[in-house]
Amino acid sequence: MIGDADQTGMTGGDLSLQRSALLGRFMAAWNAHDLDGLMACMAEDCAFHASAGPDPNGRRHTGWEAVRAAYAAIFSTFSDAAWSNDNHVVSGDTGLSSWRFTGTTAAGDKIEVDGCDIFVFSGARIALKDSYRKART
Repeated sequence: MIGDADQTGMTGGDLSLQRSALLGRFMAAWNAHDLDGLMACMAEDCAFHASAGPDPNGRRHTGWEAVRAAYAAIFSTFSDAAWSNDNHVVSGDTGLSSWRFTGTTAAGDKIEVDGCDIFVFSGARIALKDSYRKART
């Protein structure tokens, strides 16, 4: 319940504000291609579920190093990657960000798609980033 203190001494409202601010910093780090900034937003025991991959929930990257490598691969694949039109909402331990992604592949193919991330928080950090995006045909 908002107003109740958690184990850190923060009230639910304080933690919600911290999480909302964190999502703004996370988006800024993506646009700056700042791996250290991205990982500063992630919990130590974090996971990233990519929007594409061999499993029904995409490709799963579990653990700090695996998540960092997956984020680095996105920047390697799309050297001009950018996210715009962002909007962030936090409710309890869950966050949602919507965005538009633009980028160019090494082959010169332009990508522009809308997507969203569902986040699960651990304290004031991201424990899970679960990504979804539109596929253009």
